[in-house]
Amino acid sequence: MGMMQEFKDFAMKGNVVDLAVGVIVGAAFSKIVDSLVQDIIMPPIGKLIGGLDFANYYVPLNGQASTLSLVEAKKLGAVLAYGNFLTILLNFIILAFIIFQMVRILQKARKAEPAPTETPAPTAEDILLLREIRDALKK
Repeated sequence: MGMMQEFKDFAMKGNVVDLAVGVIVGAAFSKIVDSLVQDIIMPPIGKLIGGLDFANYYVPLNGQASTLSLVEAKKLGAVLAYGNFLTILLNFIILAFIIFQMVRILQKARKAEPAPTETPAPTAEDILLLREIRDALKK
């Protein structure tokens, strides 16, 4: 029973709940960036390079015809799918840049918040008495 209580205490801490929310939002955001790269950014790049879907660019390693789609070429043997890799790399770079910007904005917001000023604790009575004695001895 003690281990279950410890787990409950751990799971209910604010950091764990915040992390779970972050993972869920991050997964959804990742899908948005995936769509942005695959549906908006890569088609024009593919058009400029040769009119094909950029994700289908590959180098055949088993003598497949280079005119086959990536899926068909993979069925016939190993391929070096550099187009798909570049698409995923671009996804990562965009996502990392956006996360960097978010963290940067959060850090600026934290710096902008005024730090809570602590009122100095009143000096203890015995310290005040000792200071008076010191001052009297100096005279």
